[in-house]
Amino acid sequence: MSKIDDMIKKLCPKGVEYKTISEVAEVNRGVRLVRSQLAESGDYPVYQNCLTPMGYYENSNCKGNTTYVIAAGAAGEIGYSYTAFWAADDCYYFKCSDSLSSRFLYHMLLWKQPAIKAKVRRASIPRLARNHVEQLLIPVPPLPIQEEIVRILDSFTKLEAELEAELEARRQQYEFYRDKLLSFNELHIGQPGGVRLMALGEIGTVCMCKRILKSETSPQGEVPFYKIGTFGKSPDAYISRSKYEEYKRLYSFPKKGEVLISAAGTIGRAVIYDGSPAYYQDSNIVWIANDESVVLNKYLYYCYALKPWNVSNGGTIARLYNNDLARARIKVPSIAEQKRIVSILDKFDALVNDLTSGLPAELAARRQQYEYYRDRLLSFTPISQGA
Repeated sequence: MSKIDDMIKKLCPKGVEYKTISEVAEVNRGVRLVRSQLAESGDYPVYQNCLTPMGYYENSNCKGNTTYVIAAGAAGEIGYSYTAFWAADDCYYFKCSDSLSSRFLYHMLLWKQPAIKAKVRRASIPRLARNHVEQLLIPVPPLPIQEEIVRILDSFTKLEAELEAELEARRQQYEFYRDKLLSFNELHIGQPGGVRLMALGEIGTVCMCKRILKSETSPQGEVPFYKIGTFGKSPDAYISRSKYEEYKRLYSFPKKGEVLISAAGTIGRAVIYDGSPAYYQDSNIVWIANDESVVLNKYLYYCYALKPWNVSNGGTIARLYNNDLARARIKVPSIAEQKRIVSILDKFDALVNDLTSGLPAELAARRQQYEYYRDRLLSFTPISQGA
């Protein structure tokens, strides 16, 4: 930071001029392509409504080292491409003037992203108007300062990208070993002392909580109530402690360690109940009240990742009905073998999913470090205040 401070004192001692993006860069909208024009692979990725390429095209309309912003769909997401690409019509791209580094603009837009997303019009398809991008006010320090800031921030993003790549490789490795460990040799299935093929309905009963009416919930309260949209996330509804205690005593309620799964929307999302006060939406969130002398809860949790059920798609949304879940079959080895498999998979799971340890924790720490330095490096005294 001392080098940046010295450069500021030397190159802009009276402060930094703030300008709208339209004053220092052209904001261009991409050109529409139809699906039939796209290929599954090629030299030029096509960016449309998200940061993942929608396909590839034979030509490019943007040079490499270009910053772009998604205008619809994932509106307000910020991207940067080192290589040439095609910007489709829901993608804005920037042609920077000689006074603005494209990579500096990228970091600046990430810093300003909350303000950008606040301008997104929330409709059936979220959209970001070009004028909201053009009118965004940003500091424009001298190019040597921009380049030094880019060098520092890129060192963090490079580490982050390396960790993300390693995490993705470890997740693929985890899924490979999980699938392999849970597949078993077909010759051993049904043999004395071997692996049994069991329906979940044989293992336990499909259960759900008693129905909670909307009138019985509130935005704040004592006990969180998880609906399908908040399952596995943060709750946005609560019920009273007295209602929770009453329904817990009189009706079905999960035991600590049992595995709750989503039966609508994103089907098969699994959460191990930790025993803390909480209540769950009936029919959309269910569990198997299983006998752990036959199947361990944690073994069942890993089996759910294989999605062994058939989903009914006849209605407006896909749904996993109780009968579909009860008929789903999994391979059940001895308790000793279940414990061995769980022990192996727990180590992999902690490495790739635990936010308090392993790679996810390290990645989160690097992101926080990047954001901390970005906030410090991109905060300049306006020239009017410094005069």
